[in-house]
Amino acid sequence: MKIEVLFPEICNLYGDLFNVKYLKECLPDAQIINTSLTDEPYFAKEKPDLIYMGTTTERGQILAVEALAKYAERIRECIEEGVNFFVTGNALEIFCTSIEEEGKEVCKGLGLLDFVAKRKARKRFNSLYLGEFKASDEDIIKIVGFKSLFGYAYGDNTDKKLFETLRGDGINPDEKAEGMRINNFFATYLTGPVFVLNPPFTKWFIRKVLGAEDAALAYEDAAMDAYRARVEEFSDTNTGIYY
Repeated sequence: MKIEVLFPEICNLYGDLFNVKYLKECLPDAQIINTSLTDEPYFAKEKPDLIYMGTTTERGQILAVEALAKYAERIRECIEEGVNFFVTGNALEIFCTSIEEEGKEVCKGLGLLDFVAKRKARKRFNSLYLGEFKASDEDIIKIVGFKSLFGYAYGDNTDKKLFETLRGDGINPDEKAEGMRINNFFATYLTGPVFVLNPPFTKWFIRKVLGAEDAALAYEDAAMDAYRARVEEFSDTNTGIYY
């Protein structure tokens, strides 16, 4: 199994690379391919089993768009062909039509998601998050996490949502639909080690998306204990969502 990590030198703002490190613990035979800003991506000519990209700075977004612009159609082709992606934090905005700040366009996005990202200068939104993921009609998985961002995405997410929000914001304060899923392209505004925090979702992802049916979760007992405690805490209406 080959996992390509895009721009780890700038896309690890909240420790997002621990998503990849945890996958490696669960899938010890996986090969990690780190693609820097100056490299030709592995996906340009091959099909990795997973392409991962994490949170970056606002300047990092621009650098990432510049590095990926000439591969936009190849990325579109990969999404249409069902290549697996997992994108966290503001990295999802790189795939949008454009990024704006105070009503002015900062840069074009890759144009692969029909959304516009809108920032508010010097106003960071920090929150806890509690939501649900529909793994199947019978299996609904609680999702916990954190958000820290300067803006939100705007567009019709009705048929593309990844999670349904229970507490916190969706892709923007007016939406309960959080994240985006198109075929096997998964993107969420959640930051940091999403896989570590959500072992039931991670087990589903590894087995059903990556196809490693017999894979075991690393440190599963400890991860599940922490997960159950966090779900209970985030479900408590006395717990403040914003801080």
